[in-house]
Amino acid sequence: MDTGDYYLSGYKMMWMMVLFDLPVMTDFERSEANRFRVFLKKQGFTMAQYSVYYKSLSGKEMIPKYEKRVKEALPQHGQVDILYVTDKQFENIVSYYCRKKGKKRDDNNRQLLLY
Repeated sequence: MDTGDYYLSGYKMMWMMVLFDLPVMTDFERSEANRFRVFLKKQGFTMAQYSVYYKSLSGKEMIPKYEKRVKEALPQHGQVDILYVTDKQFENIVSYYCRKKGKKRDDNNRQLLLY
């Protein structure tokens, strides 16, 4: 019997992480780097660090769609890496802020809320 409830598996949901190292020595390079960051934000990515952005995907079938978009928006120079992890792997990320030595980041804000 279908109860209408949906179960989202932590092994099906994916996180796409875009990591980049872009040159910013000239005005043009800075403009290109900024354009790429703005593009990622418009695509729904969240900034984890200045050159690390992440986005949740409903499953592996969404990977080609977003990978193609990122590929089409690549700057002319620099390196861009894309990393995919399952939701289960993503929840095991441990982050530390150096200002408060030894204090773990509150991960409750990083969890995806689905209704």
